Amino acid sequence: MRNLFAVLIIAVAAVLAFAASTEPIPWAYAIPPAPPAGAAAPAPDTSVKHLPGTSLEFTRAQISDRFGPADWFPGDHPSMPDVVAHGKKPNVFACGLCHYPNGKGRQENAGVSGLPVSYFIQTMDDFRSGARKSAEPRKNNTNLMIQFAKNMTDDEIKAAAEYFGSMKWTPWIKVIETNSVPKTHNANGMFLVEGNEKEPLGKRILETPENAEATEILRDPHSGFFAYVPPGSIKRGEALVTKGAGKTTQCGLCHGADLKGLGPVPGIAGRSPSYLVRQMYDMQQGARNGTWTQLMKPVVANLSDEDMLDIAAYTASRMP
Repeated sequence: MRNLFAVLIIAVAAVLAFAASTEPIPWAYAIPPAPPAGAAAPAPDTSVKHLPGTSLEFTRAQISDRFGPADWFPGDHPSMPDVVAHGKKPNVFACGLCHYPNGKGRQENAGVSGLPVSYFIQTMDDFRSGARKSAEPRKNNTNLMIQFAKNMTDDEIKAAAEYFGSMKWTPWIKVIETNSVPKTHNANGMFLVEGNEKEPLGKRILETPENAEATEILRDPHSGFFAYVPPGSIKRGEALVTKGAGKTTQCGLCHGADLKGLGPVPGIAGRSPSYLVRQMYDMQQGARNGTWTQLMKPVVANLSDEDMLDIAAYTASRMP
């Protein structure tokens, strides 16, 4: 009887350990907490906003207009296709709202400039067909992308792909190894610094805007991100990325020796570590499928959450 009880205890522990290992990684998915019950909506901000380097001015409502968001620096990029600049009412937001007109994006979504056109189109087709989802059902960005893809025509998807693909990916994220980080709060899927307090980083990556107001309020496409990573994670990630370290395949075989992409395979150098970890985890858990994903599944199959962290710390630190 005692032996049977011990076996049951071990079995239960194994089940709990597996459940914990398959829980979506909190710092990568950054699901915002539910607002307090009965919380009043803030009063609308009708003041006119400005940014250094441009004479344009916009109100908060214009900046975040889903079907015509502010374009602070129109000289930075080619002429936007209508679907990028305005979307398509009522079910397709302007691509430039979340990803910015320059395609840089933010930690809660994706940077899309510099992606191969065929890869971009395949990704949208996967959203449309249901092959690409999120392992975290509450990840609203993914749910919105599924909605957008289903309501866009092939020509609109191609126009967006060619537009963003025409712009090279350039440095956007500064990676810093540290044990201590600024204390932040989760605002709609972004970690924003609050005050001057510090807290331990622990086993996570903290991706946060260089300037919280410039990113969250003004959607400044010139204001990038910091990525705070644990000490030693870049070196450990280098071993996994360049050698496989007995756990995975060398990333350069498909993504190029410099990780800047190879043919239809996208570059991963200098891109959001939060986004990269989400994608590896989604593939590992079977939430993301599709043509290219089948090649990635054996690559991520044996990676732990910490391995993914290390890989993302290294790739984000590379020059794009």
